[in-house]
Amino acid sequence: MALGGNPVFNGKNFRSAARGNNSAAYGSTMLAGQTAASQQQLEQMYNQPSAGPSQMGRMTFDDVIVKTVLCIGVVLLGASVPAFFLPGLAVPLMILGMIGGLILGLVNSFKREPVPALILAYAALEGLFVGGLTMFLDAMYPGIALQAVLGTVTVFAVTLALFKSGKVRATPRAMKFFMIAMISYAAFSLINLGLMVFGVSDDAWGLRTGIELFGIPLGVFIGIFAIGLAAFSLIIDFTSISEGVRNGAPQKYSWTAAFGLTVTLIWLYVEILRLLAILRGDD
Repeated sequence: MALGGNPVFNGKNFRSAARGNNSAAYGSTMLAGQTAASQQQLEQMYNQPSAGPSQMGRMTFDDVIVKTVLCIGVVLLGASVPAFFLPGLAVPLMILGMIGGLILGLVNSFKREPVPALILAYAALEGLFVGGLTMFLDAMYPGIALQAVLGTVTVFAVTLALFKSGKVRATPRAMKFFMIAMISYAAFSLINLGLMVFGVSDDAWGLRTGIELFGIPLGVFIGIFAIGLAAFSLIIDFTSISEGVRNGAPQKYSWTAAFGLTVTLIWLYVEILRLLAILRGDD
């Protein structure tokens, strides 16, 4: 499995299940209380069609797709609250969604077993955050929300196509570079946030717009870099899901897969939205 990427897929239970190390024998038929079966019963059993993965309690791609669509749907519902129903409370709802989403994101990531209610609650809170942020930026730069949505869908589609074609894979060497890049980006983001919180930088996006290279804001280069990281994180997610399906992971882990994809897609959307805002603000 591609380890080191999305922490959602790095939980011990999901890794063990995706590698096929689950102790339960899924799909086995137990005839408790019977010491023998008649020849006719055995013939009927052998003549029955083979059970599919879903009938055997295993995770399938269809399960992951349905649950991911459900999670994204809840995100959109949450986003509609500050965008359409309570626009006057957009900022408080955005802060609530950001803090609550962070807490539930950590809780879901370290849960031993996936809890659908907590995963959907995370999606709703992230929807509040994304909706408030989108409304705020779209008011400043009209049309930026639609551009960000189209950009996210495009990156996701291209990444999925590259993964299915086998042209991009989460190799061990690529994972090492990814981990170094992620740590570097996280360190930059924390430093930048600290400078903004303590008033060292009064620019809208901190160092992202406070520093220019060749007349271009640093945030443009950082944004493209971050979008690339999010896209490769999708590759890692796809790899983990494929291994889980191939090795017969329990069906309940389709919720974990859907949660992981939702986390990455929200990250990708926010990075694209921020990059567009920096580009539009530099016009």
